[in-house]
This record gives sequence, structure tokens and C-alpha cells, in this order.
Amino acid sequence: MNALAAVNDAFQKADAVQAGRDGLNIVVHEDRAAARVDAEKQDQLRSEGSASDIRHLTSAIPVAVKDNIATLGLPTTCGSRILAGYVSPYEATAVRKLREAGAIVVSKTNCDEFAMGSSTENSAYGPTKNPVDPTRVPGGSSGGSAAAVAAGIVRIALGSETGGSVRQPASFCGVVGVKPTYGRVSRFGLVAFASSLDHIGVFGKTVDDAALGLQVIAGHDPNDSTSVDVPVPDYRAAARESLKGLVIGRPREYFTDALDLRIRARCDEAADRLASAGAEIRDVSLPHTSLAIPVYYIVAPAEASSNLARFDGVRYGLRITGDGLQGMYEATRSGGFGPEVTRRILLGTYVLSAGYYDAYYKKAMAIRALIRSDFDRVFASGVRVLLTPTTPSTAFRIGAISDPYEMYLSDIYTVTANLAGIPGLSVPGGFVDGLPVGVQILASHFDEYGMFAAAYALERSLTGGGS
Repeated sequence: MNALAAVNDAFQKADAVQAGRDGLNIVVHEDRAAARVDAEKQDQLRSEGSASDIRHLTSAIPVAVKDNIATLGLPTTCGSRILAGYVSPYEATAVRKLREAGAIVVSKTNCDEFAMGSSTENSAYGPTKNPVDPTRVPGGSSGGSAAAVAAGIVRIALGSETGGSVRQPASFCGVVGVKPTYGRVSRFGLVAFASSLDHIGVFGKTVDDAALGLQVIAGHDPNDSTSVDVPVPDYRAAARESLKGLVIGRPREYFTDALDLRIRARCDEAADRLASAGAEIRDVSLPHTSLAIPVYYIVAPAEASSNLARFDGVRYGLRITGDGLQGMYEATRSGGFGPEVTRRILLGTYVLSAGYYDAYYKKAMAIRALIRSDFDRVFASGVRVLLTPTTPSTAFRIGAISDPYEMYLSDIYTVTANLAGIPGLSVPGGFVDGLPVGVQILASHFDEYGMFAAAYALERSLTGGGS
């Protein structure tokens, strides 16, 4: 299929799931004319050279991009009223790399406002629905990108992660979701939520799609001071790796009585399949895991309160007039931010305030270091990757969770990787009551290759192919 045909096919599939009262509400911005022009250019380039001359890894592949990742020509609104209509004057490095590799951006996808949420219900555009069961959430905050892949609109989509916002919706929608090592992919052009935790990640229909997407966007970027200059291996070559001798750890703290027994059974089955492929399964301990949620919900809101101070009605986005400058600030921020973003800004401002910094933020950062040390110790012991559930439940019904803390617990198995900066991947591991269950694979810093080797093997075992 040539690029133009692939783009038109993506638009037809989007129309089929977006239309009508029961539409999934996946796409929030698109420019079909511009996408078709880009596709025609790619087809022209392909026609001008032999196959050996074409170095475009993702040529003719339509991709979708989360609404908090900057794109030229399409709005970047973060699912928020405060950025309504905003079009960035520059493009995220990850998006630029995809375009340079021949991919065509066909849409921006819905997300929880400023990436704050676990269900894609906190969006100014309304909730996105799960393509597997439209009565249920797709997960969040990158639910639109996960749903775009699950619905067949695109094979590859970009999302962002601060505490599990790629892996959790991947699990809920039955697709592959990858969070790379912190520093592996440039954050330039990603609208900041919590800068020490934010990552750009990739969704794929298969492990190979996700590996291809990460292959394209990974690498050092001088525009991002946290970008690390380390070699990027050929992730797709991991499909050929044998698991013989690979040690896979099962952290006890992720398999407690609180885990749904049916999800545990899917993870046990995944471990058995990997063992049959030659891996050694070893029980390990990550003793500070239980502290991850409270630590995350101190560190992330603290950084958010600082990062979101720039949205004040002065420089860009929404402006609501008030009584003087202070009144304009108050009116703009009160009218522009939704309740979840407001809650996190207030919480973050509180924990950073005089008298509370040492009691909350400083202590949380100390525990964060212990969580990272837990992972370092386990990986130093000879364990190559860890196997855990991705989520404690399957996708819940839209509107079913109103308690913020209960919602935060959706990320209980994913936030640790963000706090430690290690890579993580969710791969479909079966179903419970007809709903997808994700199996999570974690690896040491910059060992995405080992993570993909295990994921490829598990996918082959479960599907009889897939790569």
C-alpha cells in the first residue's frame, strides 16, 4: 500500500469509529489535506529511488500523536481549555524524527488534561471510549493514542508517560505500549507536567510496531539537556534473540493478595511461557514498592505546580479578563484548568511551601532514591528483566471511579519505573471477562533491547507469530 492509500485508509477507519453519538472520541485535531500532501511527497520519493536507496524506516506509515506533543500545523492543546486553539511554532523532536523517517502524522489524539489522569475522562473534549468495550475507559492519560492503535486507525502512535500513561492504557486497550529509559528519547516539544518523570513513549499494534517506533525516535538531542548520548541498538533485532539463560525476576510486592486472581493467572501463564522458551524465573523483592504512590503524588504535583505556572493568560492560550492583573490571572487559571489539574497544582504548591518542603518533598525524594536502589540491586544480581502485571484491574466503566485516590491506584504497578527512570513495556497477555490484560516487562537503564527480546518471545508464544 502506498502512502496516500494508507493515509486515506486511516481516515476512513477514524470516520468509522468517531461518527455519531456513540463515537469513541479518539481524534481531536487533524488536517487531512496536509496529511495527503505529505503522503504524496513520500510516494514521489519512493518512486524516484530503488528499494536499496530508500532509508525511510516508517515510510508510508500513518501515525497519531498525543495532544500534549508539539506539532507544526496542528494544534497542541493538552486536552485543556486554557490552550484552546494554540498551534506551536516548533515541533517536538520525536515528531520531527518520525516525519524524517517517512511517517505521516494523520491526527492528534485525546488525552487527560495536561496528562493528569488515568482514564482520559479529564479532557476538555470529553472522554475517549475503549474500542474493545465503549462503555469502558481506554486508560490514561494517553488513552486517545492507545485507542487509535486498538481501533486500527494507525499502527504506531506517540504518547507520553509520567506515571504509567502509556503502559496502563496499552494494557486496557490490548496493544503494546513502551516507556523508554529516561533520557533515551528527547522530551523537546513535550509539554511539561513533571520534568523529572516525563517521557515520550510509543504504542504499537504489535511488539515489532512498537520497536520500530522507538527505533526512529530514540537518540541524543542537544535541544534536551536530559537527553543521554548513548548508542541506540536495533530493537527489532531482539526478535531473533534466544531466551536461554535469560533471568526474569518476579517481584513479590507486585503479586499481593490485592491483585485480581485472574490477572495473576495471566501473568503466571506468561512466566510459564517464557520459562518454556528458555528463561529462568526467579522471585525477587523490591521492598519500597508500597511507597511509590504516595511518593509519586508528592513529586509529580510539586513539579506540575512549577511547570504550569507559565499558563497565566499573558503569553499564549486563554485569557479571561478580571479586576487588574491579579484578577486576570485568577480568572484565566480558574476558568482554564479543569478540576484534576487544579487539584494537583494546589497539592504541589502546598508540599513545596515554607514549612512543608522538608516534611513532604524532601522526604519523598529520599524515598524515590531508595526505590531506584531497589531496582539497581535486583538488576545487579543477574536479573535481566522483571515481569509484573501492568494494572491491578481490567478497564473500568466510564464514570465508575469518582474518588481521586482510587483512580491514582490504577498506576500502582507503573509509577515505580518512572520514579526510577527505567524502561518498561506492556504487552497483551490475554483476557479476563473479554477485556485485555497487560503483562509488564521492566529492564535496567538503557536495556530496552533485553526488554524487547522478552516481549517478542512472549508475543510469539501467545499468538503463534506477531513479529
